[in-house]
Amino acid sequence: MKSLYFFTFLFLFLGCSPGEKNKGQLTGILQDLPSIEGRAEYISSPYVTAGDRVYMVGQQDGSFQEIGWHIKGEMGGIWNHPVKLMDGFSARLIHQGDSLSLEKADRFVNYPMANVLEYYPEAIPMKIKRLQVVPDGKQGIIIQYLFSNSGNKDLEFDFEFTAFSDLRPTWLGEETGMHDTLDIVTFEENLAIFKDQANPWFSVVGSENRARELRETHTHYSRQGAAAALVYPLKVKAGEEQILNLVISGSYNGKEQALETFNEIRDQVVSLVTTKKKRYQQLASRSKLNIPDSSIAEAFEWLKYNSDWLVRTVPEIGTGITAGIPDYPWWFGVDSEYALKGYMAIGQWEPALRTISLLDSVSEAENGNGRIIHEMSTNGKVFNPGNINETPQFASLIWETFLWTGDREFLEKYYPTVKKGLQWLMDEKDTNKNLFPDGFGMMEIHGMDSEMIDVAVYTQRAFEDAAQMAVVMGDSKVAAYYRDLAEKLKTKINNEFWSEEFKSYADFIGTDEQALRLIKDAIIRADTLNKPWAIEELKRTAEKIRNSPSDKPRPFVLHHNWVVNTPMEMKVADSLKAIQALQTAEKFVNPYGVFVTGIDRDESAGKEEGSFKGSKVFSYTGAVMTLPTGVQAIAENNYGRPEMALDYLKRMTRTFSYALPGSMYEVSPDYGMIVQAWNIYSFAIPIVQQFFGVRPRAHEKLVKVTPRMPETWSDVSLMNVAIGDNTISVYYTRKDSLETLTVTQENPGWTIELNLPGPGTIELTEGTGETSVRADSVLYRSKSQKVTLRRKIP
Repeated sequence: MKSLYFFTFLFLFLGCSPGEKNKGQLTGILQDLPSIEGRAEYISSPYVTAGDRVYMVGQQDGSFQEIGWHIKGEMGGIWNHPVKLMDGFSARLIHQGDSLSLEKADRFVNYPMANVLEYYPEAIPMKIKRLQVVPDGKQGIIIQYLFSNSGNKDLEFDFEFTAFSDLRPTWLGEETGMHDTLDIVTFEENLAIFKDQANPWFSVVGSENRARELRETHTHYSRQGAAAALVYPLKVKAGEEQILNLVISGSYNGKEQALETFNEIRDQVVSLVTTKKKRYQQLASRSKLNIPDSSIAEAFEWLKYNSDWLVRTVPEIGTGITAGIPDYPWWFGVDSEYALKGYMAIGQWEPALRTISLLDSVSEAENGNGRIIHEMSTNGKVFNPGNINETPQFASLIWETFLWTGDREFLEKYYPTVKKGLQWLMDEKDTNKNLFPDGFGMMEIHGMDSEMIDVAVYTQRAFEDAAQMAVVMGDSKVAAYYRDLAEKLKTKINNEFWSEEFKSYADFIGTDEQALRLIKDAIIRADTLNKPWAIEELKRTAEKIRNSPSDKPRPFVLHHNWVVNTPMEMKVADSLKAIQALQTAEKFVNPYGVFVTGIDRDESAGKEEGSFKGSKVFSYTGAVMTLPTGVQAIAENNYGRPEMALDYLKRMTRTFSYALPGSMYEVSPDYGMIVQAWNIYSFAIPIVQQFFGVRPRAHEKLVKVTPRMPETWSDVSLMNVAIGDNTISVYYTRKDSLETLTVTQENPGWTIELNLPGPGTIELTEGTGETSVRADSVLYRSKSQKVTLRRKIP
C-alpha cells in the first residue's frame, strides 16, 4: 500500500498537468482565512506555529535563534512537551554548483492556524513559499515548500533540508528523573530518525518524495544534539509550480509512535489542514463582533485564535491552557483564573473546563487542602504550590464558569474544593484574624508579602461568589456565613485600605519597618530608571513614617502597583472612592496601557511610544502590560465610564501586530511573551459582559443583557454567544433619541431580560413579555425567540 502511494505521488508531482499537480498546495486552503503581514523591522523576531501537542517557535525570517531564559537559549525550536524535538532546521537550493540559502525570508505572513514565509532570490527566476502548520492532536508538524518558476526555462536543482535535533527535557525535567544525553541519528527507508541515547525520545524527519541523499552533518546548536541533511532532487517547469512536503514528528514514548505519527501526517496532509481550518472558522464564528472600531474588532478576533494557540495536551498529565509562549508553555493557576473567564465568553469552553479539571486535580495531589497551585511544568513538577490570591480567584472562576454552563454536576464537583480552599485561606493565612490573608498576591516584589490589596479584594469576591454557590447547593447556613464575611470584607477594604492622601487604595497593609525597607529598595529602583519624581515621593513617605511612627500595621502607598485598581475591577470600591481612584490611575499610563508598577512611569505620565527597552536579563521592571490595562478597562466600565474603558482597549490595541502579526505581546508593545493567555480576559470581559452587557445565568435559563456602549458604538452586534444549551445574538443601535436592543436566541423558552440603563420611555417591545420603566432604566423580560426593546431617550 505504501509503495502504491509513493508511485501515485510521483505521478501527481512529476507527470501530470499543472492543475492536478497542485491539488496538495496548502496556500490555497488558507486563501479565505484572514492573514496579517509582518513588519519588516520585526522580521528577525519570533513567531509560533501552534498546536496542542507540538508547536514551533522560530524567527519570522525563517531562522531559528537560541532564545528564552527558563532553559537558557532553549525555549525556541520544536517542542513536544515534556520533551523538545528540534532546535530548528535550515534549507538551501543547490543549482548549477551554486548554493542558495533559505535562511532569510523576505516576507512573513501569519494566518490563524499557519505561517507562510516567502523568499525572492535574485540568483534564479523563482519565488519560494514555506508554509508550516501543526495538525490538531498530532505530535508532528507539516512544512510545505512551494517553488514557482517565473522564468522561461525549466529549473532543475537539489533541495537540501537540514534538521537539528535537540531531544531534551523541559524545565524542571531533571527533578522528575528526565536527564538529557547525546542524540544519535540513523537513516531508515528515506527517513532521518533521531534518538536520545538514554531515553525513548525520538524525532522523525522526512518526505513522501524520495531523497537523493541522507547524511549526518554538523549542528551548531546544542552540544547534545545531532543533525541530518536530506537532499531532494526537484524539477520545476517554466511558468509552473512544484511542492515538496516535509514532516517532522516525535514521541517521548518510543520510535514506533513517532513513525506512526509521521506516516499518518504524511498520508493526510490536505485533510488534516482542512480539518484544522474548519475548526478555526468555528472559533471565529463564536461571539462574533461587529463594531465601528475595526482595529479592536480585528484584535478581538485574533485573540480567539491566540487563545487556541495556548492549549497544551500532555496525555499522561492532562490538557490545559498555558500562560504564554515561548517561556511559559506550561500551566498556571492565576493566569488561567483570569484567562478562562474570557474563554467562556468567547465560547471556548472545552479548554476552559479541562484546565479547571487539571488545576483541581494537581492542586489536590500537591496540597490536599484546597490551595490552588501557581505553576507546574509539563513534566508534572509543581514549582510553586500557590500564591495567596490564586485560591480565592479559583472560587470565582468556578462560579463564573457555572453561570455560563448551568452544569450542576460541574458545581457539585468543585464546590468542595472551593469550601476547603476558603477554609485553608482563613485558617492558615489570616494570622491576626482580621479577615485579610497574609502573603504574596500578584505582585511578587521581594518583601511584599503581608496583607496585599489584591488578595483582600479577590478574597472578598470569593466569599460573595461562594455564597451564591452555596445557595444553589442548598447549603443555606454556609451561604449566610459566606455572605456575612463578604459584606464585612467589603467594608473593611474601603475603610482600612483607602488612602485619602493619595486618593488611592494602598498597595498593602504592613509594619513601618517593612514599609521603610521596601521604600529603600524602591528608591534604588526609581534611581536606576531615572524617575526623580518617584524618588522624591518615596523620600517624603519615609519621612512621614519616621515622624509619625505606628506600632500597629497600617496601609501604605509606595509602588502604585496596578493591583490597587482591583477594588474597582471587582466592584468592591465605594462609588466615590472608585471615581477618585480611577482618576488617580490615569497618571500611571503610557500610550500602550497601565504600568505594572506605577513608580516606573515617565514623569509626564508616559507619553513616549516605541519599543520597550527591556533589560538583557528578563525583567518586568518598567513594564506596561495587557493584564493591568484590561483590569483598568473593566474597572472603568463597572462605574459607568465606558469611554474611559474604550480608551484603555485602544491603548492595548496599539500593540496588536506590533511585532508578531496577529498577536499581542505580554509586555507592551514588544517584550516578553509573544502570545499571552490573559489577553482574552482584558478584551472579552469589557466587550462581551460590559459593553454588550451579556450576563448569563444558565442554571436559571436566564440571560440578562444590559449594554452600556461607548458613544461611537451606535450600530453594533455580537453574534453566536454560547450560554448553556442556548446561543444568543445581540444587536444594538442608537440613532438620534432612539435606542434599540434586540436579542435572538436559538432555544426559545429561556428568559431574556433586556435592560437599557438611564431614564427614558418604552417605544416598542417585540415578543411576548413584561415591561417596566424605572427612574434609572427601562426593562423588558420575554421568552420569545426574538426580543426587542426600543426606548426613547429624553
